[in-house]
Amino acid sequence: MTNETLQKLKSGYTFDAPTLQLGVALNEDEPDKDTPISIPLSMLNRHGLVAGATGTGKTVTLQVLAEQLSRAGVPVFASDIKGDLSGIGAAGKPSDKLSKRLEASGQEWNASANPTEFYTLGDSGLGTPLRATVTSFGPILLSKVLELNDTQESVLSLVFHYADTAGLALLDLSDLRAVLNFLTSDEGKADLEDIGGASKATVGVILRKISELSAQGGDVFFGEPEFDTADLLRLDDNGAGIVSVLELQKLNQSPALFSTFLMWLLADLFQDLPEVGDADKPSLVFFFDEAHLLFADASKAFLQSVTQTVRLIRSKGVGVFFVTQTPKDVPEDVLAQLGSRIQHQLRAHTPNDAKALKATVQTFPKSDYDLAELLTTLGTGEAVVTVMDPDGVPTPVAPTRMRAPESKMGPMGEDEVTAAVKASAQYEKYGTAIDNESAREILAKRLESGSEAHAEEQAAGQSSPGTPDPQGSSDSADKVPFPDESGSTPASKSRSKKEPAEENMFSQVVKSSAFKQFTRTAAREIARGIFGTSRRRR
Repeated sequence: MTNETLQKLKSGYTFDAPTLQLGVALNEDEPDKDTPISIPLSMLNRHGLVAGATGTGKTVTLQVLAEQLSRAGVPVFASDIKGDLSGIGAAGKPSDKLSKRLEASGQEWNASANPTEFYTLGDSGLGTPLRATVTSFGPILLSKVLELNDTQESVLSLVFHYADTAGLALLDLSDLRAVLNFLTSDEGKADLEDIGGASKATVGVILRKISELSAQGGDVFFGEPEFDTADLLRLDDNGAGIVSVLELQKLNQSPALFSTFLMWLLADLFQDLPEVGDADKPSLVFFFDEAHLLFADASKAFLQSVTQTVRLIRSKGVGVFFVTQTPKDVPEDVLAQLGSRIQHQLRAHTPNDAKALKATVQTFPKSDYDLAELLTTLGTGEAVVTVMDPDGVPTPVAPTRMRAPESKMGPMGEDEVTAAVKASAQYEKYGTAIDNESAREILAKRLESGSEAHAEEQAAGQSSPGTPDPQGSSDSADKVPFPDESGSTPASKSRSKKEPAEENMFSQVVKSSAFKQFTRTAAREIARGIFGTSRRRR
């Protein structure tokens, strides 16, 4: 590397504002102590990408960023896919190998822990259980988890709208199953016709998908108490941002579930946080590990919603970093929103690897380097970096020896994690599941009431065989009272062909072409948020 190139890097990475240190520039194969590479703290909400092949140092880079953010008073959320990020809550340990690395890079190092909360989805791990209700999760995200096609997603959206209108709280998957079973029963078939006449076969597919998810253990986090995402924004008594680590390594049977759950967290934050514009530092930085799982087989509506969330949540002070193997794992519209890039080594052992390498090179600004060669020759803990400067301009491409974390590299012991969890106020708040009355219990009561009414009518008919049906229909007693938007019930209306009842407002809306178009694209959600998510019950 020429002196001119080094000077260009020094100028490009010298900022007046507070920064996070990423490392130092590589001059050929040696780190240059006098050329630090950093990222402005104020630009962390412009999002970013940390990429690289397995074992090249992505998790350590995530740890380096997270611990510096915490010290700057910025809360952090990070998913722990492999179980080795929990060490951020413990002080690092000196070693000969570490000492050599520190000396070569000129890094001042002090072993230190970070204030850390450990979470897990449902009861699947050691951390405090995180749960969400089915209602707040919404139809679009749930469709992604269930791997539904566009038609099935449209039907599920209609069912959610119906449950909202009918006052049926969908807290867990058993509630959703109860509503779907009701709509395909004799008692509920009229209501199924009112919400667009979805076929029983489509509803049956959705029911089977829900059963498969339950069998895989994927329903462990649906229920109450629902996690309040405001708890991700906390500082400790010393003003340091709390690092929230979500343990996910035991959910390998349902990979789409945890990635979609992370998107739910972002969607909920988006709904609740105020606009802050361009702040001096982010309100929260969100690290989205194994990001490729989020986008695999995603519907068009889902991708549009992800793109919109990433684009708009910046103004609410939230930065999002996607962590994956190559930039091609992230859709172009999302990738275009990621201002900072930290690219670790890529391998080109196969034709697909070669294509991924070529695509990665094209995502970087023009530079004096042969990036295709450079990216395949980087060592572990080295990366090619470009970030956004305070003016929003990409910095020069910089080969970088990444900084070593001051917290523990590798996992904390299970006993240490368990002790930290049990001592946390978060565990007291969320540790015990609650089973409130919801759609399952409400429908059971209505079905029971309907059966009793039917039995009474039969008894009355046997004692007075000549008594005419006051509704003019022989099966009116079989109908379970179910509120429509006006508060009346289907049972109170005549459904005979001779005297067709006037369509209520709800029927007119759901049968309209405009509403059906909405359910296909999820672009005009009114009662729900960007992902069809609903605000939590308070």
